[in-house]
Amino acid sequence: MDRLNEILHELGISKVKLAKFLGVSRQMIYNYLEFDSINKWPKDKKVLLLNLLGIKSVEELDNIKVDTDYIYEVDARISTLCAKENLDRIEGAGNSDGLAKKQKRLFLDIMAIIKDYLEDENDEESYNTMLYLHHFLQSIGTSKELKYMLGYVSKATGYSKPLEFVFNEDDQFIFESILFSAISLYNGGGASKTKIAASHERFLAQIENKMEEKLSRTMELNSIKAQALKELGYTSINDVNIGEIWEKIAEIESRKVSN
Repeated sequence: MDRLNEILHELGISKVKLAKFLGVSRQMIYNYLEFDSINKWPKDKKVLLLNLLGIKSVEELDNIKVDTDYIYEVDARISTLCAKENLDRIEGAGNSDGLAKKQKRLFLDIMAIIKDYLEDENDEESYNTMLYLHHFLQSIGTSKELKYMLGYVSKATGYSKPLEFVFNEDDQFIFESILFSAISLYNGGGASKTKIAASHERFLAQIENKMEEKLSRTMELNSIKAQALKELGYTSINDVNIGEIWEKIAEIESRKVSN
C-alpha cells in the first residue's frame, strides 16, 4: 500500500478525487488505504483502480514509472471513465441553471469536492481548509498574483502543462519562478523561524495597514451615507429609496474629489 500511496501522491490524485472516481466517500478511501493489500478491496473498486493506473495486476505497481507522459495518460483515463457520470450529473443539475456545459461541469466538480470535505462535522482541519478556500475565492478578483498562484499549483501537481500560460505569460513566468524558489527554500530547510522573523514582521505590518485603511474607508462611507440620508430627508435605507441614496452618495464623493 505504501507504493500505491506514493504513486497517487506523484500523480497528484487526492483522496477526494480518488473517492469521486471510485464512487465512494472520502472516509471509505481512508479505510481502503488502511488495508495491507489492494486485493482486500471490493473487487469492483480494485478493478477500477487498476484500470485507472493502466495495469492488470497489483504486482505491476512496482513497475510503474511516474513521468509526465504517464501523468497525462492517467488524467485522460479519469476524464474518459468519468465522462458518462459527469454528463448525467450535468444534465440533472438544477442548482447550476444558466451555466454552459463546460462551466456547469467545473461548478459541480468543485461543489462535490467541497461537500466531501465538509461531510464530517468533527473534522476541523477540513472545515478550516474550506474556510480559507472561501476567503481565497472572495479575494481572487483583488490580485492577479492569486490567479498566478493557482496556475503554479495546477502545474506543480501535474494537472497543467509546465509551459502553459493562460494569464499574462511574462508576469506568470516571473511569479512561478519566484514562488518555486520560495517553496524550495522552505522544503530545503534553509529558512528557519529566526532567519525570516523580520520578513514576517513586515507581513504583519502590511496586514495592519490594510486593516486600518479598510476601517478608515468604512468609517468614511458611513459618514457619507449619513450625510446623504440627511440631505435627502430620509432616516433609513429601504428598497424604495436605495437607488436615490446611492446616487446621492456618489454625488457627495464627487464633490470631495473636485474640492
